[in-house]
Amino acid sequence: MNTISVTPTQVLAAAGVLLVLALVWRTGCRRANATANAARTSVRLISLGGRVVVNAVLIVIVQWVIITNRGEGCLLFVALGVPALLASFTLTRALTVTAYAPRRRGGDRK
Repeated sequence: MNTISVTPTQVLAAAGVLLVLALVWRTGCRRANATANAARTSVRLISLGGRVVVNAVLIVIVQWVIITNRGEGCLLFVALGVPALLASFTLTRALTVTAYAPRRRGGDRK
């Protein structure tokens, strides 16, 4: 029978290769998580953009109907004032509210 003889240098080389593989795998996992988080953020932004456009179109249609049908006085003020208030509220909230989500290591421990 043949016996397998391994030198200490070969054992250290094998351990080094395993260490490098583990580090590469860990780095790949972190990059995958970062990419997934970036994708979720962009999807939220696109969804928000779509809702903004739809609401803007609805507001413009209502204003156009009221103005073309000779809306006068209070009706014209409401048609132009209410959307302006909603837009200013939304813009102020979007520019001042920030969310901070701290990173946790080790899962959801408390």
